Amino acid sequence: MQLIVGLGNPGAQYAGNRHNIGWMAVDRIAADHGFSPWRARFQGLAAEGRLGGEKVVALKPQTFMNASGQSVGEAMRYLKLDPADVVVLHDELDLAPGKVRVKTGGGHAGHNGLRSIHQHVGEGYRRVRLGIGHPGHKDRVSGYVLSDFAKADADWLDDVIRGVSDGAPALAARDDVRFATLVAARTQPARNSGTARPNDAPGPKPPPRSTPVPAPAPAERTTDLAGKLDALRSLFGGKS
Repeated sequence: MQLIVGLGNPGAQYAGNRHNIGWMAVDRIAADHGFSPWRARFQGLAAEGRLGGEKVVALKPQTFMNASGQSVGEAMRYLKLDPADVVVLHDELDLAPGKVRVKTGGGHAGHNGLRSIHQHVGEGYRRVRLGIGHPGHKDRVSGYVLSDFAKADADWLDDVIRGVSDGAPALAARDDVRFATLVAARTQPARNSGTARPNDAPGPKPPPRSTPVPAPAPAERTTDLAGKLDALRSLFGGKS
């Protein structure tokens, strides 16, 4: 069994925040893969289902971001899981919007949700880092993550959420390479026959080739020679 946690803040006013992208991804996984309805458990909302051959509990802590570890720790103890059985999906300032990376262990990099989880379960869990970009200065971070995604973000955000859901069975199977491939299939789709590639861009057409003049046919050359011989005979009195 595995525990897949989406980080965010509860309440309608936070639903579209950048800080809630982990929550959005877990919602999508549960919906796409036929999980049970969400119900109150572990100081959060939990749903159960299967990803491939793996039984999974999805969790959205209701403790607010800074106390996420309380919910995750309670779920881990009840389900008798180790940190290695936990996957946390969260927003990542240090990745460009639309980028997704998987990581196991390491520091919390100042993320308050991860900081709380570190305090309650240690650092040996896996993370899916969902890039949201950086506002440019540390003093703007709080307002940035607690603001809604812009309308211009809608397309790449939808691709990321769908890609994570597509790759969820591979994630549960601990196949991080396969997971990354499936996410990339959404976020970096291959060009198809309806999309012009750079090398296919229209440009000036080459000048038309000149049409060579065909050589006279052998019969035409023979007739011309006979005419010249007749003229010579007339000149020398009909002698051949």
